[in-house]
Amino acid sequence: MPKRLDELTIVEARSLALAAQGFDKPRTKSKSLTSDVVALFTKLGVVQIDSVNVLVRSQELPLFSRLGDHDRNAISKATESRKIFEYWGHEAAHLPVEIQPLFRWKMHAARSGKLKHWGLTSFYVENKAFVNRILKHVEVNGSTTARELTTRTKKRGADKKTWWNWDESKTALEYLFLTGQLMSCGRGTDFARIYDTPDRVLPKKVLNAPTPTEHDARKQLLVRSAIAQGAATASDLADYYRQKPAAVKPLIAELLEEGELCEVAVDGWAEKAFVHRSAKLPKKLYATALLSPFDSLVWCRPRNERLFDFHYRIEIYTPKEKRKFGYYVLPFMLNGQMVGRVDLKADRANSKLLVHSVHTEKGINRASISDALNNELRALATWLQLE
Repeated sequence: MPKRLDELTIVEARSLALAAQGFDKPRTKSKSLTSDVVALFTKLGVVQIDSVNVLVRSQELPLFSRLGDHDRNAISKATESRKIFEYWGHEAAHLPVEIQPLFRWKMHAARSGKLKHWGLTSFYVENKAFVNRILKHVEVNGSTTARELTTRTKKRGADKKTWWNWDESKTALEYLFLTGQLMSCGRGTDFARIYDTPDRVLPKKVLNAPTPTEHDARKQLLVRSAIAQGAATASDLADYYRQKPAAVKPLIAELLEEGELCEVAVDGWAEKAFVHRSAKLPKKLYATALLSPFDSLVWCRPRNERLFDFHYRIEIYTPKEKRKFGYYVLPFMLNGQMVGRVDLKADRANSKLLVHSVHTEKGINRASISDALNNELRALATWLQLE
């Protein structure tokens, strides 16, 4: 008989989280298919995008961590086949296409001005006619990139006043993306978004799906957040899809009353936690992996400390002399425990995977993790086609 999940040890909470995050199945022995990648997107609910390419684009690493070797073009194939889409789901993110209706309230709020973006909202207010011309251009002429519509007359970087050094066309396109009037139908070889209209990006079934109220959409996002995290505090539930804790507090109360969520006490956690009604402890875990700094398992820093006793910060934007562990540092997880940090770089010109440093966590003997780490590094190099 399954254990009643009203009190959890930290080990049990960790097991629920790891299973929910896709570490409940072994990697396939042969190269994973695009369908495996789509299934993983559905399970995680959101995969954060980051442009830093020191090792590999960050959105590819969560797939490798869970699936191992797989098609490097799987994300673009899943986008082209309309299985996933891009939006501000956590930060910039890939999301399962079926949940697009759950973000329409956010798009409408941005369009109405209820939700203000400090760089884009003000640009639209001051340049409405220009933004509408950009939208009309895409509607008539089809997909485009910001470069194709550039209004830049100075060398990039010459005008520091532009937001993120974007020109007017890029800013207009990003406003239209934020408000859902345009979507991304993929990315070019330079990683730039390719914009198109929703009717040419979304499957008809999703495009024609009814739009939930903001109240109902937020609740459904919380349910998906609970399923994807296993055991989570209210702040964890809110953070997964970047909702504000104050906004979700009454919604969590409703979900508890409806029996969709259950309250649990986790040993050592000061805050109460919640699990989805379908949550159950996994029989087995396969939780050894190098993790992206932006992996949904570790992107919430306070949760890392509660769940894994692991203090982790990204040092990419830290001056070199102030870095503690390195530039692009990946947590190394061994059997569900955070045991080390590895600073990696892909030297593509020389076909090498460079391991700048390895740091073990307090109480972890380096020799006890070496074999497993070497196996992960060799698998990573093979996947990246580094000799």
